[in-house]
Amino acid sequence: MTSRKKIGLLFGMEDTFPWALIRAIDERGGGEIVGTPVELSYLRDTQGFEYALIVDRISHEVPYYRTFLKSAAARGVQIVNNPFWWSADDKYFGNIVAASVGVATPRTVLLPHKQRPPNTETTSFRNLQFVDWNEVFEYLRFPIFVKPAYGGGWKDVYKCDDVAEFFAAYDQTRDLTMMAQEAIDFSEYYRCYTVARERVHLMRYDPKAPHAERYVRDPPPIEPWLEPLLRRDALALSEALGYDMNTVELAIRDGIPYAIDFTNPAPDADLHSVGAENFEWIVSNMADALLELVRRPRPFELTGVWPRALQLAM
Repeated sequence: MTSRKKIGLLFGMEDTFPWALIRAIDERGGGEIVGTPVELSYLRDTQGFEYALIVDRISHEVPYYRTFLKSAAARGVQIVNNPFWWSADDKYFGNIVAASVGVATPRTVLLPHKQRPPNTETTSFRNLQFVDWNEVFEYLRFPIFVKPAYGGGWKDVYKCDDVAEFFAAYDQTRDLTMMAQEAIDFSEYYRCYTVARERVHLMRYDPKAPHAERYVRDPPPIEPWLEPLLRRDALALSEALGYDMNTVELAIRDGIPYAIDFTNPAPDADLHSVGAENFEWIVSNMADALLELVRRPRPFELTGVWPRALQLAM
């Protein structure tokens, strides 16, 4: 009798999405594939792993988990999303990836640290030149968003309408790696779930609203000309990045979707946040995609397709 294959979920404080996904996997797995929370303690260098696939929802906050996942991948476990590339990506580099697949992004500048990182001295930065701020402001033009290159959840994000506000924000960024980005004056804004690099769910989103009200309830229909553009850009970005679970935020200005935030490999999937309809879609489609990956494993990939896309774009 063939033993059952396990899809493990590695998660933290989430309560709605992981358990609903486990139930959906069990209901559709035909007794051959089951969902379960990952269980781990210390990690032995000769250790084997009992999971066919692990869904990672927490390793960006727990470095020990990231090493665990890379070790599991080295032993043949499929990981959603790839812990090797996820450890290396950042939101500034994401703009370069976006350009390689023909997706528009706001004008962006990467900034030096405001404060020296730990264990560095002034002489650690002898290669660094002073920033010509007038040149930066002329390129970006106000208003400007200042945001971390590594991060998410709208933490340490500032909107600046003038020079004084910019420097007041920059002064609060400690030793984070920050980028400055032109603000897109958008007419519409969408947050798009992507699953398995082939399924897309478009959600009308209002980033200016209080956090609990950002997913628009009962949104108007999407214009017929716009929907295929949104789907194309969301899939192109996730395929380039190699993410099998992602959210892509697209702001519409003058009929052009601009990718604002699209490196989200552990996106918000809480029932109370995204709403019942969006929750049902992500649970159902993730369960189907994970079962497909277990039944037809994908060869190991170090990244998505962006290296080839960059070569073609040069």
